[in-house]
Amino acid sequence: MTPSERISVPLGSIVATPAVLEALTRADIVTALRRHAAGDWGDVTPDDRNANDEALRSGDRLLSVYSSATGTKFWVLTEADRSATTVLLPDDY
Repeated sequence: MTPSERISVPLGSIVATPAVLEALTRADIVTALRRHAAGDWGDVTPDDRNANDEALRSGDRLLSVYSSATGTKFWVLTEADRSATTVLLPDDY
């Protein structure tokens, strides 16, 4: 995806695991959701970045990886049908 391409990923229902609600601030979560919806996949691998870019065209699941202000790594997953987005810690998966 090029910087000139603007996207807006539908997030559907947004849920967070109990561990996320304990470990992250609301600001961490909101910032990550905004970035994810805009196609900024965070710290994913190059393969996952390419898979996400392809998923925008094909309708597959999307994965973003971020770190909170305190350094906690967390994921944002949007289902293939865009019905739901989950914020979770890697250990929650």
